Amino acid sequence: MSDTREQFRPENHPTDHFLLTTVVGSYKKPKWLDRARELLEDDSAGFDEDDWAEATDDAARLVTEEHERTGMDVICDGEMRRNEMVEYFAHLIEGYEFNGRVKVWGHNYFDKPSVVEEVEYGDEWLVDEFEFTDTVSERPVKVPITGPYTLANWSFNEVYDDGEQLAYDLADLVNEEIESLVDAGAKYIQIDEPALATTPDDHAIVGACLDRIVDDIPDDVRVGLHVCYGDYSRIYPEMLDYPVDEYDLELCNGNYEQLDVFTEHEFTKDLALGVVDAHAAEVEPVEEIKENIIKGFEVVPPERLTVSPDCGLKLLPRDVAYGKMENMVQAAREVEEELDAGEVDAGLAAPTSD
Repeated sequence: MSDTREQFRPENHPTDHFLLTTVVGSYKKPKWLDRARELLEDDSAGFDEDDWAEATDDAARLVTEEHERTGMDVICDGEMRRNEMVEYFAHLIEGYEFNGRVKVWGHNYFDKPSVVEEVEYGDEWLVDEFEFTDTVSERPVKVPITGPYTLANWSFNEVYDDGEQLAYDLADLVNEEIESLVDAGAKYIQIDEPALATTPDDHAIVGACLDRIVDDIPDDVRVGLHVCYGDYSRIYPEMLDYPVDEYDLELCNGNYEQLDVFTEHEFTKDLALGVVDAHAAEVEPVEEIKENIIKGFEVVPPERLTVSPDCGLKLLPRDVAYGKMENMVQAAREVEEELDAGEVDAGLAAPTSD
């Protein structure tokens, strides 16, 4: 893959070193937006689709500006228009239907969809979302999109002989959507595959899906892969063969116990390192985040390190989520200054095997 990172360096960036700062995607919705959804679902409320569109535009603008105020280099709208990472896309893909909610963990429920016909691409999924965010933002915009393996793995399959063929057909649809996003001006696409590290025997299927996804995508479009909730040793180093520029990994929540996995073989792609815990409702101090950032230099040099939260921040109170992002950006800027001054050792530990 070509070097796609430098295009996101802000003009007049004050340091020679540049640690790209961004987010994974989701963010806590304003309470009034949840109330607006309730009104939309209440036929007697007199709240229609135009009212809902206005509400989601307002929320997207608000959260986009909130992300910008932190100073992040690449932002998104916090997925204000999306209700859930599989359910949202299943409503847009022809061939899915819904039969009721299933319990996934604790008191959380998921409207798990069923594939009842061969999947087909209908209306565009995220182009309107991207174009709106790109218009209201002064910074580059990342587009997170749920990957085909997770879309297949977290659905009931009533049509295809196996989940592999379903994933491949979904990958073709994701490719079509990304082509539309690129035509609209998107330069940074993140494929979310949280199911990957939980079902590691299928890493070759994910690789084949990604080959389909990036087919004919221009070289200047940055493609990242977000993986969380699993044992990375089961997919590493095989995952380095995937046709992506960057791997976004959840490591802070596990106190970096899995960091050594990525030093046993040379990490040949960019690393988006989670440096704040998306599951902890406390704002980490800047000094602690700086220490986490520096851990990333054990895996990749600074010019290949992206700084981000572990995962989406939608489960955290907004003030906590904002504080984490703000401190994360400040920590990255301070580490850049210390790198310029030669005060940080950015030397990589030598791999123990080829």
